[in-house]
Amino acid sequence: MAKMPHGMSRLDLFLKECLDKHSLNDDRPLPQTFGYLTHANPVTGNLSKATIVAAFDALVETMRTTVVKDGPADAGMTFFGQFIDHDITLDATSAIGTKIDPRSIRNIRTPELDLDCVYGDGPEASPYLYGGGNLHEFLLFGREDNPYDLARNCTGRALIGDFRNDENIIVSQVQGAFICLHNILMTQAEKNDAVKRDIAHCSSMGVRTEVWHDVLNPGLKTFEEVRRFIRLHYQWLVLHEFLPSFVDQADIDHALSHDIFPDAPMMPAEFSVAAYRFGHATVQPEYALRKGESPVGLFALDGGFKPRDPGATIDLEMFFGPGAQKALPVGTDMAETLFELPDFIVGSGLQWGDHKIPVDQAKKLSLRNILRDRTAMLLPSGQQMARHLGIPECPTPQVLKDHHVDKTPLWFYCLQEAQASGNGKLTGVGGKIVASVIVRLLREDRESVLHVPDFAPWSGFGETCTMGNLMKFVEKHRDDVAHRKDLYCG
Repeated sequence: MAKMPHGMSRLDLFLKECLDKHSLNDDRPLPQTFGYLTHANPVTGNLSKATIVAAFDALVETMRTTVVKDGPADAGMTFFGQFIDHDITLDATSAIGTKIDPRSIRNIRTPELDLDCVYGDGPEASPYLYGGGNLHEFLLFGREDNPYDLARNCTGRALIGDFRNDENIIVSQVQGAFICLHNILMTQAEKNDAVKRDIAHCSSMGVRTEVWHDVLNPGLKTFEEVRRFIRLHYQWLVLHEFLPSFVDQADIDHALSHDIFPDAPMMPAEFSVAAYRFGHATVQPEYALRKGESPVGLFALDGGFKPRDPGATIDLEMFFGPGAQKALPVGTDMAETLFELPDFIVGSGLQWGDHKIPVDQAKKLSLRNILRDRTAMLLPSGQQMARHLGIPECPTPQVLKDHHVDKTPLWFYCLQEAQASGNGKLTGVGGKIVASVIVRLLREDRESVLHVPDFAPWSGFGETCTMGNLMKFVEKHRDDVAHRKDLYCG
């Protein structure tokens, strides 16, 4: 600590030295609040709240389907998308029915693809996520009762960087896979000189050699190398596999060459509350957890926030890779299961001013998305965003017109575009918002893979770097972690 100027964290100092003065203390810090891409769009006109809710309820009922069809993305990509969301956003303030300016909402996650949901603030600032003594560079993982569960405290809560990643057994095991990946690579770096050299070379790309020596704690050098190595591959996967799975490639290419929201906040409400919630429409009503087993209903997966039974350990290849199940295509069809959220998720109705929304409506996930938009965040409509972007508008659905509503809520509008012309992927307004925000997070982070032009994924993950190959690597090596049982907790 003697080398550290007063008031600066080791991470700040690392960034200042590494990134040519582009640090978190620079004149343009990454904002920790939400905001608008355009402006607020209050509810106006003479329609009563009851009439407006009835219109939105009629709209979402057109989405309900029991006809399941496969889209282009692996089923696990829906949950990887949830994992990504939990890496970059956490709004602990807003509530349906309560108007709030997103500029007043603190984003509790860092608006960077930095895996803080896995690493927290590192071994020094988040020691409860790490092993003790000489295992301080390893993340805690596993329990005596289930070596593939997350580490837990005495109440059963997972010891992870974002508590939400324990809310269902699939995203929980995506979280676990990244924890295992870190521990596997730490182990291989200790035992295999060739792997250690590969990790050190990759992690040092874009970083001056003296930074690692002069700034970082010498006792954390291998940890920092492995962390950056994994971050770069994670960012590469987000850019080259996740986004193309759900977003039209033309919108991704456009975002890489043009910043269409140069003065916008890093985390716009139009992204977090509307466009990025496309994943709700890609959820299957049931999934097979292991090879050769029958599918189980979606809400059988939601026994989260408590120790996981060994029988709930999934085969990751069932969700990522050549033999994986598929997500639903992005569009206006939505699994009927999501219209009847169970009591442990939604147990009561909602209140919008003087209007009570009964529990049977409150249980519809699609209606909750629209009500959060219109009653809390006051987002611009889909048509307003299309005009702002200078692209053709989609018509207002007839069911809204029949209820005297002439503009389409942004979440539904993004799905409408995908249904009409996206071939199961976001396009138009939705494609541009999602691609641009994700790319901008990478562009503004001077450490990201976007600023490492010579980066090539590690051959140790296979001929190609995909989530399928990454998960296969984890499943192959997770039993070989050094000091494995010493990292159990709970």
